[in-house]
Amino acid sequence: MSERVKNSSFLKQAAILASAGMIVRFIGFLYRLPMTALIGNTGNAIYGAGYQVYNFLLILSSAGLPAAIGKMVSERLATKQYKNAHKVFLVSLAWSGGISFIFMVLLLIFANNIAVNICKMPGAYYTLLTLAPTIFIVGIMSVFRGYFQGMNNMLPTAVSQIVEQLFNAVFSVFLAWILVKKSVALGAAGGTGGTGIGAFAGLLVVVGTYFLMKPKITRKLNAPGPDYEEESAKEIGKILLSTAVPIIIGTAIYSITNLADMSMVMDRLLVSGAFTADEATVMYGQLQGKYVVLTTLPVAISTAMATAAVPNIAASVVIKDKAAVQHKINMAIKIAMIISIPAAVGMGVLAHQILLMLFPTVPDGGDLLAIGSVSIIFLALSQIVTGTLQGIGKVKTPAVNAACGAVVKIILNYVLIVIPLINVKGAVISTIACYMLASTLNLRALIKATKFTPDLNGALVKPTLAALVMGFACYFSYKGFFAISNGNTISTMVAIIVSMGVYVFVMLIIKGITREDLGAVPGGKRLVALFEKLRLL
Repeated sequence: MSERVKNSSFLKQAAILASAGMIVRFIGFLYRLPMTALIGNTGNAIYGAGYQVYNFLLILSSAGLPAAIGKMVSERLATKQYKNAHKVFLVSLAWSGGISFIFMVLLLIFANNIAVNICKMPGAYYTLLTLAPTIFIVGIMSVFRGYFQGMNNMLPTAVSQIVEQLFNAVFSVFLAWILVKKSVALGAAGGTGGTGIGAFAGLLVVVGTYFLMKPKITRKLNAPGPDYEEESAKEIGKILLSTAVPIIIGTAIYSITNLADMSMVMDRLLVSGAFTADEATVMYGQLQGKYVVLTTLPVAISTAMATAAVPNIAASVVIKDKAAVQHKINMAIKIAMIISIPAAVGMGVLAHQILLMLFPTVPDGGDLLAIGSVSIIFLALSQIVTGTLQGIGKVKTPAVNAACGAVVKIILNYVLIVIPLINVKGAVISTIACYMLASTLNLRALIKATKFTPDLNGALVKPTLAALVMGFACYFSYKGFFAISNGNTISTMVAIIVSMGVYVFVMLIIKGITREDLGAVPGGKRLVALFEKLRLL
């Protein structure tokens, strides 16, 4: 198979996940609008606090499994060790099921203590109780997703993610609407109730897909092939732990930074003496319910690229295809930057206008978004480089670098948030510093390990140039249309559409987007044909 075909296959699998990721983020973003209208900034703070604890426990129980399982399965399939690949799945299922069940029980037992002593919000107790069973459900689902990803089949994961989010959105809003009539805390708990229902729906999708594929899997298990030593469950378990634990630690460290925000934002704002407890809660609600939600929306592409990179690059490493490894790394970084750089610029320019459009009754928090939009770039880069390091077997490196970033974030949180003029914006600044440091250290480690030469022109210079032109177009198109219409929503939408068109046009003119980039994604051939007719390619 030629390198171009291999690369195309990798990008198409990433594109499947990216498409699903964008749909999932969009649905998640949409349902947070009525959620915020129902439970307000205070409810968002309770929701966010409980969700951060749940997310941390979820990471400890199963977050590293899809990447670890995908890597191990793809390595064995690359050398046609079908029985060992399937045994990885079975051992992982037993391990994840047991660990996830334990964490579920622990959260049920200690929910009240966590809500009072860690979240500093007694109302988060109901949210934690509601989320506890979801830990077990997601733990099982993550094993199936990792197995399919190792088979280089991202479709089951993509479909299950969309189904999960659809059920989550519908039931979260419905339950919040029912329960908020009793109290804001119960409304926030209702909002998290959809998380468990959605996860169960997603689990049904991957389990159903597995049984549909079971005959094909069985045929491969029984088919004659090259001789190889069959691994024991103990051997696989040791490899799984040695692969998954560093990934879990690295992911957990990033989650700890969010927990640090939850604990430190409230405390340091109160220590400043400039804000009441209610004002501090509202500020934390802005941080979690608006800044975090909106800045994580554009990174769906990089998340998908990172997910697809682990098994794909691992397979290339095991067959010693160095050229393919380097090509995939450069393509993954380039595509992530092509998306994240303009997203950061656009969100920074239209921060206040976007919040006024989306949250007309509570549009506060624009400064957080304007300052923190640059974190999109470093978060995307961090995800991509972390995924590629895991794919080449350097699973400990991202964990160490994440720890360095977390230390910087905690120090900056402590120093900045207490300053009344900076207040909650200190948490945003510390997040930027955290991801900037971690992504830089990871990139340096990746270059050292693979000897690849980063495509700075394609991944940084051209997207930045096009994004700057786009930023000016965005600003002046909003001002111009607002002067005519005097309407924020229509002016913001027009500015976004104009910005997208200008960015794509400039990228085509300066050859920042190539036929290969477009041809490797679904619908890319039609885009190539269209741009060729317009003489832009």
